[in-house]
Amino acid sequence: MSEGLWSDFVASEIMPRFPEGLTVLDAPGQWQDKERNTIVKGPSKHVRLIVPADAEVKEKLDSIVTDHKQRFQQQGVGIVIRPACVSL
Repeated sequence: MSEGLWSDFVASEIMPRFPEGLTVLDAPGQWQDKERNTIVKGPSKHVRLIVPADAEVKEKLDSIVTDHKQRFQQQGVGIVIRPACVSL
């Protein structure tokens, strides 16, 4: 995936759902290609959002995951949800 395609995805799918902002980190990654039963290594994007853990947020995240899998032909997208203490 090119940086331009990624930027377009962030602008069209993530930012409209979470306009308060986010952080994107580039990282090396690897995952199991279940169709070919191989380990694939490549660049990865980590998106960090600090948001309340409620049903509305979960629906937004589910929509982003579905859109990402379709747009970039991905078998899966990882999501980690954890509690945090935040001061605004």
